[in-house]
Amino acid sequence: MSDLEAPHGSSSSCSVHPQGDAPFSFGMEPKTLAFTAIAIACTPFAILIWWNFFLPFLFRIFSLTVGSLLGWILRKGAEGRRSLLIRATAENEALFRESKAQEKDGASASSDDESWENIEGSIIGSSGNGEKGGRDWDGIVGFFHPFCNAGGGGERVLWAAVRATQKRWPNAKIVVYTGDHDVSKENMLSRVKNTFSIDIHPPTIHFIYLSTRHWVLSSTWPHMTLLGQSVGSLFMGLDAFSLLVPDIFVDTMGYAFVLGLCKILFPDMPTAAYVHYPTISTDMLDSLDPKTPVGSQGVNAGKGVGFKGALKRHYWKLFASIYSWMGASVDVVMTNSSWTQAHIQSLWGPRRKQRGRENPIAVVYPPCAVNEIERAVEISEESEKRRQKYLVYIAQFRPEKNHQLILQSFAEFVKTGTPSAKEAKLVLLGSVRDDNDSRRVYKLRLLVNELHIKDQVIFQLDAPWSEILQWLGKAFVGVNGMWNEHFGIGVVEYLAAGLISVVHNSGGPKLDIVTDVDGEPTGFLASTPSEFAEGFEKALSHPDPLSVRRRARLSSKRFTEEEFARKWLSELEKLVAMKL
Repeated sequence: MSDLEAPHGSSSSCSVHPQGDAPFSFGMEPKTLAFTAIAIACTPFAILIWWNFFLPFLFRIFSLTVGSLLGWILRKGAEGRRSLLIRATAENEALFRESKAQEKDGASASSDDESWENIEGSIIGSSGNGEKGGRDWDGIVGFFHPFCNAGGGGERVLWAAVRATQKRWPNAKIVVYTGDHDVSKENMLSRVKNTFSIDIHPPTIHFIYLSTRHWVLSSTWPHMTLLGQSVGSLFMGLDAFSLLVPDIFVDTMGYAFVLGLCKILFPDMPTAAYVHYPTISTDMLDSLDPKTPVGSQGVNAGKGVGFKGALKRHYWKLFASIYSWMGASVDVVMTNSSWTQAHIQSLWGPRRKQRGRENPIAVVYPPCAVNEIERAVEISEESEKRRQKYLVYIAQFRPEKNHQLILQSFAEFVKTGTPSAKEAKLVLLGSVRDDNDSRRVYKLRLLVNELHIKDQVIFQLDAPWSEILQWLGKAFVGVNGMWNEHFGIGVVEYLAAGLISVVHNSGGPKLDIVTDVDGEPTGFLASTPSEFAEGFEKALSHPDPLSVRRRARLSSKRFTEEEFARKWLSELEKLVAMKL
């Protein structure tokens, strides 16, 4: 018998385990096997512990050593500019006072001062630091708003916050970090006055011009845009701090990574964030899955399927974790609506609690032109006769504004053939920012033709504020079709003008704006074309529209500039108290 042949009756040479080994031992000793199994089982828990405890601990050590050292170097390097700024402020203030003393007519200034004194009086002393906390603090407040000349709702928040801060702490210096190199201080303040009717005190405000704003443009990051822009904001933050280190740092544009960087470099610097919308939210994550209730909503609806979709989901979840880590470092957090507050609380809240951040996340509604609209638009029995069956939608022509939904809803409403539907006209009021918006408008015009409602739809592009006020004065209904609108300044303007609102049943319009007054409605909520069409009919055929208009205007008073100033100052005072 050959040596290669196995004896008759012997076991096969292809045995799964060596003779004498237990099944599934993989050739290891029992102790080794047990330790290996325990190690594999504990790996997920080890990763969680590493991510939630050891990594933050190492990050904290890094912040207190390398980060603080770099911060000290930046602070030393910017001392010269800081001294120049303080001296320039004193000189400009002296010149300003001298020029004002020579003016004979100071009636308008006195009236303005009186109104702001009322705002200050409502909160002075709440920090427990007496009059010094109220008036004498003379530090530097840095506002991080790289696009401060944009002229939108976010900029209205910035300038209203700056003016309130100036009035509350007249000796403080205000610094705005911006990338608008082509706009001088004089032109910037002039536009603020003309656009928002906000007077900024020139001597105490200064602009620090950044050269790194291109790092946060979406065009710079065609792929992985969320992460790219956030990383790019870190370059802007370093740029800002290398030029000037303030005493208090406030982000009013949503750059949470810059706030995190600030705490790494300057652990003791008080920071604040005014969040218009979360960079990422749980609703965004859920919208990737077409099987979820929101899987058909938003610009990324249902894009989480397949291999690329799975990668996108994991990428978004990782980014959300980093975003929550950065946001948890902020001392004072303000949001523009209850919807934003809930999402920021879910993302930042747990880590803020771990870090001992005691200040609750506050809702501070953005300032809206309620008083101006109230003066311009009459609500009375006489004005009711001048109202026409116009439905207005005030919104930029951006994809998320969902103009298609409103057009489809209006077409369905017109097909009902009711008396209200025959008389109704839809007016789309919005700005066109670039070629992408222009192409979007062109496609909407094509859709209007396909839906056979061309004669009942009006496009008003780039309409000035004066023209918008005219439409608000003669329209009947205000419309909003965006899913999860974070706040909805346009909807507040509907209320202030007394329009009956028909808005999307989500976000800020649902939770904060179109709410009942004394148990009676101020408008209608909808999600589908059929629901919107039904809402249009209810609004246009309401038996007592004047009562709805009066309730709407009363409700809009929650969103005045005065209310914003009071709430803003009560939050910022917490940061000033940390410096006293």
